[in-house]
Amino acid sequence: MEKNTTASVSKEKISLTINGTEQQLEVEVWTTLLDLLREHLQLTGTKKGCDQGQCGACTILLDGNRINSCLSLAVMHDGSEITTIEGLAQGDELHPVQQAFIDHDAFQCGYCTPGQICSTIGLIKEGKAKTVDDIRDLMSGNICRCGAYSNIVKVVQEALERSQQA
Repeated sequence: MEKNTTASVSKEKISLTINGTEQQLEVEVWTTLLDLLREHLQLTGTKKGCDQGQCGACTILLDGNRINSCLSLAVMHDGSEITTIEGLAQGDELHPVQQAFIDHDAFQCGYCTPGQICSTIGLIKEGKAKTVDDIRDLMSGNICRCGAYSNIVKVVQEALERSQQA
């Protein structure tokens, strides 16, 4: 009796709205959101860091909430709305948090910056940060190996203040 050496690939059809555009996709059931974005859709702004949910480089907004895309399977989010760093600007106008990162020089190598920006936007929506210590605690899942933390905290403080005034 011969063994079947070709494994059947299990794929699922899903629909996602990514950066405002509805996408009909067929993905292997084990495909993470991170791999879907980077490898299948060439949205490489979302970074692959530790691939274990510890560094935050892969942070995106899923239905407006920040998540580590490396820890979530794409098939789990059929019908969801995803926003990546590429979907934040409106034409040539940067999102206010993106502009604040530039204004405060809150990046060095830039590798963690897309995740930091998405995390900041999600943090503001959550409405839990009231103090600098809250900001540091709630952003602790986003690691910056260059050590730009003091400037990142300034950005988050400014963004929180602006959102409360709006």
